[in-house]
Amino acid sequence: MCVPGCEEAVLKRLSRRGLFKGFGAVTAAGFAATAVPGVAAAQAPARSFSKVVDLTHTMSPDFPTFFGVPGIEMQKQFDFKKDGFNLYWWRIIEHAGTHMDAPIHFSEAGATIDKIAADQLVAPLAVIDISAKAAADVDALVTVADIEAWEKAHGKLPDNCVVAMNSGWDKHVTTPKFMGKDAGGVLHFPGFSAEAAEFLIKNRTVRGMAVDSASLDHGPSKDFKVHYMWLPSGRFGLECVANLGAVPPVGATIVVGQPKVKDATGGPSRILALV
Repeated sequence: MCVPGCEEAVLKRLSRRGLFKGFGAVTAAGFAATAVPGVAAAQAPARSFSKVVDLTHTMSPDFPTFFGVPGIEMQKQFDFKKDGFNLYWWRIIEHAGTHMDAPIHFSEAGATIDKIAADQLVAPLAVIDISAKAAADVDALVTVADIEAWEKAHGKLPDNCVVAMNSGWDKHVTTPKFMGKDAGGVLHFPGFSAEAAEFLIKNRTVRGMAVDSASLDHGPSKDFKVHYMWLPSGRFGLECVANLGAVPPVGATIVVGQPKVKDATGGPSRILALV
């Protein structure tokens, strides 16, 4: 328990730069056994940060899902006035709210979420902004050309990074536009192209992919090529990410607090960016 004011005092005493130097020392032995194939172990450089951006939507029964049913149901089992404490039972869909897709989600023998090593969950964050394109086309895609344009402006993607799509779609999360279902039942929202996913797998050392929409594949997809390409390669995906517009294109660090549940294919996650 921390009395009022103690958190601020502790933060003042802890040098952020020192914290990241310590993290670099901890990870100097290399990334763990479940590291992504082709993604080399690397000692984390010393980093500093001045703010924390929450990349997580608040989970509730109203959050939109592919299945059209609540992603979480909460039943209060104990009440403070009656029982002396509060406690809910949850019934939850793994892939609802801001969440992680583990490799097993779209593969026969990929890693389950509990097998993703902790040092894979802290990484450089590269944010590709396609918000103007998505404003004009609800089915917009991150393309190889978008990646190349980003690299022309900011340099080559950092090794072992997470590449995120900022389409501005998070602002629609409380409206029907977030899923974009039309009269024929087809969904409409932005995502990554299969060609971009293939380019990242073959030509860059990328650890994860993140989107601010409901899926790595854009809404109209029926074959989920990006999922079937990206996740079986041993990499993870992050969906329904929030506030990417508050993060710079390069220089931030992403921290993924995913649930460590045995054999799970994914799970709602608390995701932060250190800027």
